[in-house]
Amino acid sequence: KAFVPSVFVTAILFLVGFWTIFPKDMVSVANLSQPFAGLAMYLIVTHMGTIMNIRELISQWKTVLISIAGIAGIIIILMTVGAAVLGKQTALVGAPPLTGGIVAAVLMQAAAKDAGLEVLSVLAILVYVAQGFVGYPLTALCLKKEGNRLLDDYRNGKVIKTVAGESDEGKRGIKIFPDVPEKYSSTYFSLLRLAFVALLADLFTKFVNANVFHNPKALSPLVTCLVFGVIATELGITEKKPLEKAGSFGWIMLVIMSFIFEGLNNATPDMLLKVIGPLFGVIAIGVVGLILFAFIVGKVLKESTFMALPIAFNALYGFPPNFILTKEAIKAITDDEEEKKYLEDVMMPKMIIGGFTSVTVASVIVAGIFSGML
Repeated sequence: KAFVPSVFVTAILFLVGFWTIFPKDMVSVANLSQPFAGLAMYLIVTHMGTIMNIRELISQWKTVLISIAGIAGIIIILMTVGAAVLGKQTALVGAPPLTGGIVAAVLMQAAAKDAGLEVLSVLAILVYVAQGFVGYPLTALCLKKEGNRLLDDYRNGKVIKTVAGESDEGKRGIKIFPDVPEKYSSTYFSLLRLAFVALLADLFTKFVNANVFHNPKALSPLVTCLVFGVIATELGITEKKPLEKAGSFGWIMLVIMSFIFEGLNNATPDMLLKVIGPLFGVIAIGVVGLILFAFIVGKVLKESTFMALPIAFNALYGFPPNFILTKEAIKAITDDEEEKKYLEDVMMPKMIIGGFTSVTVASVIVAGIFSGML
């Protein structure tokens, strides 16, 4: 029921493996490290951009604000209280992975390594791995309470059933390029179009950094990839979810996850003991900030507290755990199909958009900024 994340089990297996039977350079020998991992990151972030739905985001503006508030809470509390208690560098490295997922963890891991902070590079991965243990149970608890509240109103006739906005798959309003005929929409062509968009994003980033910011690291190319993914899908240059349609999403995720866990090959037991304190400190302090800010903004926007908090908790796991957690919470409180449909229509869009806002958008931006501050 998504209480024990597979990523945690995988991390433990890699960690114990590197301490025992795994070669330290296992991932590199398998050619799953750089530069292939870098290409995979470009593709996955551009792919995430193609999933984003601008119109749905606009209609769920309260969800977006609550999600951003949660991230702001993490950053503000960690960079004040956390920096005072744990140290500024620890707070800098720990904050971005706590606001999102894989991309933020990779960016901060690489930035910490470049700065010669080997121990903190391990911390970036461990924060990403461990944060789900806080997020999953808290989200499950809140969603069940919110679901029961909604059901009481629904059963008592206090609300009219609302239906989530219809998917606008293939209905992009500003599309200027026609759909590719199905017979030409092969695996290779889907990947080519996606890679082309990622290439344009990379070239644009280098141009802006060189001619506007005069700093090669001012703007992260992954942030640009995300934006270009959204724009390219709106224009019809690429399709929605191209990696999934090409049957390559799982493979690309394998490459990225392998690259991330390769960072554990230097995580000795002594180093792990050094990181345990900062790890718990970063997560505890950051989550308190998230809850505080999400609660306040939820109250201001008149959103139920038990819905506002799960929206913000998305920063701790994102998609697909948020989808699974919502499904399981609904399944646990009702067996009636019509009631399940009602709860999904109300709760699912908020959870999915909350996840995309925090993990897919905000965390990449935060990591891009923070990585340049080390």
